[in-house]
Amino acid sequence: MVPVVGMGTWQTLDARGPDAEARAHEVVRESVDAGASFIDSSPMYGEAERVLGDAIRDRRDDVQVATKVWAPTAEEGRRQAERALAYYGGRVELYQVHNLVGLEDQLRLLEGLRNDGKVVAVGATHYAEGAQDDLADLMRSGRVDAVQVPYNPRQRRVERTILPLAEELGVGVVLMRPFGEGALMRRPPSPSELAPLEPFGVRTWAQALLKWGLSDPRCTVSIPATSRPGRPTENAAAGDPPWFGPEERDLVARLASAT
Repeated sequence: MVPVVGMGTWQTLDARGPDAEARAHEVVRESVDAGASFIDSSPMYGEAERVLGDAIRDRRDDVQVATKVWAPTAEEGRRQAERALAYYGGRVELYQVHNLVGLEDQLRLLEGLRNDGKVVAVGATHYAEGAQDDLADLMRSGRVDAVQVPYNPRQRRVERTILPLAEELGVGVVLMRPFGEGALMRRPPSPSELAPLEPFGVRTWAQALLKWGLSDPRCTVSIPATSRPGRPTENAAAGDPPWFGPEERDLVARLASAT
């Protein structure tokens, strides 16, 4: 599978009021137009699921929706799934168990929806590196098609087990926190420091970080979140080849250690 840049919606699509929602819709439209049409959400993100559904209603076939169930009980999981399916025209391309909460109940729910043709793929997520052993056990069970994990030059624990296992089992990998929740963007390298990456289509530090993750062939899609018009187009460009080799990835890692 060719790796791509998508879009996350944590904080950025929790829009309240007509003006905020209109801005959110603009960012979603730009992301889809730029080819970053894999968009990830969750009921944990406030109004984001609803806002995303409204934004893509007229372009549903152009978007791959990834969302999550985040519920400790089977009943609440069903309610969340009913709402999400209503938002997204009756289908979800990747439906994930958020942070492994209520895992067994929610896996049964999502597997049933997949059997009914309402879900294409089932996944699981966790933000904490300490939960990766549990995530690996789930991958080995054969019950998930994809996992979502943090991966950036400062958070590389997935390289120990998750990425090798994903390659072995053919499990997709969605990269969250490619910018380290903004920490990696506070003091970006200078243009001269980024110059060696220009042959790879990199013009900005954000592009360098995104391409760093996606240049690992075991990674499928990266989901940076943004609320700024113009940024989705910039981010999407990082999903085009050529890809970094070991030397370029090492350079980005060194630059990240200084940010």
